[in-house]
Amino acid sequence: MTICNEQKLIRQADYAKRLRPLLPDEAFIPDPNKLVVLLINVAILILGWGIASHLDRWSTYLLWLYLPLAVVMGNSVIVLLFSSHELMHGSAIRNSRLIYTFSFIGLAILWMSPTLWKAVHNREHHNKTNSLDDPDRNYLSSQPKTWGKWIQNLFVPSAEVNPITFTVGMATAWLVHNFRNLTSVLLFNSKSVNYVPAAFTISNKERRRIAGEYIVIFAIHFSILAYLEFNLLKIVFAYLIPIGIGYAGSMFYIYTNHMICQMTSVNDPLINSLSVRVPKIFDLLHLNFSYHTEHHIFPGMNSNYYPLVQELLKEYYPERMNLLDVKDAWHLLMRTPRHYQDENNFTDWLGEKSVLCPLIQSDRRA
Repeated sequence: MTICNEQKLIRQADYAKRLRPLLPDEAFIPDPNKLVVLLINVAILILGWGIASHLDRWSTYLLWLYLPLAVVMGNSVIVLLFSSHELMHGSAIRNSRLIYTFSFIGLAILWMSPTLWKAVHNREHHNKTNSLDDPDRNYLSSQPKTWGKWIQNLFVPSAEVNPITFTVGMATAWLVHNFRNLTSVLLFNSKSVNYVPAAFTISNKERRRIAGEYIVIFAIHFSILAYLEFNLLKIVFAYLIPIGIGYAGSMFYIYTNHMICQMTSVNDPLINSLSVRVPKIFDLLHLNFSYHTEHHIFPGMNSNYYPLVQELLKEYYPERMNLLDVKDAWHLLMRTPRHYQDENNFTDWLGEKSVLCPLIQSDRRA
């Protein structure tokens, strides 16, 4: 049996250097269609809220007819995250002011500031993927049992998770992630903060900007609720259900990105990231977000070309790449503990188990 961690780790830049000449130049040209996708899904949400403003006039027996629209709105929340994600990586347009404006529009419904996103995702996560310094990694077993670690232990998929708290977590874990990082940088801005997996710092200018952005985001959400007349029926059907579906759908992907991968001291996307196979309709709807390893090699690339990158990875690095059907990835998530004992092993909340990373086995690879 081949043990992948015995192989020499390869840096992201080295993969990119080898594969770039094999890819067409148009793969790296900004695709403004992603901006169109973002705006279409903003329009879907606005349409849904407009229809919901009349729900108090509907017969109780007809309210179920709004649920399909709520599901479509929930999908729009997912698409707003993934299209803003591409926008912030510069793969849709290159004008920085337009990127900021439209990513703010796209991320507002997700309670995420574009300046905070740029710091935590583009700068920290992509440069330190699944390392000790990555704010998006699993907690270490050796880290203090803080409120952040306790909530994540309750919410995330694992062999020990309670089905009820896991269900609640699917719809709310995204907010916990945002709140953790927001309070860390706004209130403390110190690497000594221990309730996040890995604390990071930002400039004072960024802190002021993030604070201002969240005031506007709060005003946007308040305006939506005011438009719905603070009516509980309208809020449940047109705000809570779509947002809950959207956050859960986003986390469904995000949990598979790195959580069952090894930690690495070198940013090696083929070892510390995972791509999943999903039905093609979801790749079409969600801008190929399932191709996550490919994204970490070429973060600024047009996502339409990620399948081509995957074929090259399967050809040149078949023994290294983590690629699973999404159901198999979730099966592994629900079979393993969720805290890192070390780079290659997981353990539970009490530190009593020791489970080898399931992706280390060569038969788990592409």
